Amino acid sequence: MPTTHLLYLHGFRSSPQSTKARTMAEYVQRRHPQVSWYCPQLPPSPRAAMELVMAQVRDWPGERMAVIGSSLGGYYATWVAHHKHCKAVLLNPAVWPDHSLEQYIGQQTSWHHPEEAFFFRPEYIQELRDLALHEQAATAPQLGVFAKGDEVLDWRQMVARYPEAEQLILEGGDHALSDFDSHLSRILDFLDLA
Repeated sequence: MPTTHLLYLHGFRSSPQSTKARTMAEYVQRRHPQVSWYCPQLPPSPRAAMELVMAQVRDWPGERMAVIGSSLGGYYATWVAHHKHCKAVLLNPAVWPDHSLEQYIGQQTSWHHPEEAFFFRPEYIQELRDLALHEQAATAPQLGVFAKGDEVLDWRQMVARYPEAEQLILEGGDHALSDFDSHLSRILDFLDLA
């Protein structure tokens, strides 16, 4: 069934201004203007982030919806997809953010707007753990794009975490997937936008 509703979730310290988010937004607006698009600025609290997202997509039809998530957004996308029973595209997803983000507790700045600061609180680590679905089977198809050259996260953890996913394992690449455009056709085939 074609995807009529598309959600994009950015990573830690990122925003809807990321290259990947803007590329997807522009593509949807230009080629599939009838598709509902939502790409929010996520608050630093994982609980608040998921409350914001689920309030927006509550009435979206799971069978015609898809979510794309990058890095921490991939972790969130896994949770959203599980609850909405929708397709998910996971771009270098964080597998254990409760471990990798502990070092970032404290004052942080936004990647795209360095003048904007936020505080990453210690209790957010537990909020991340509360969203964990490591033992849960996928409720809908998944596509994972995992770069061996990711300098932030370990691609082997991604492969092990998403055994049911269709996996596109890149020999090089980087965490930001700077060559995102070259993988767009594969992602679009999977999404099957209306």
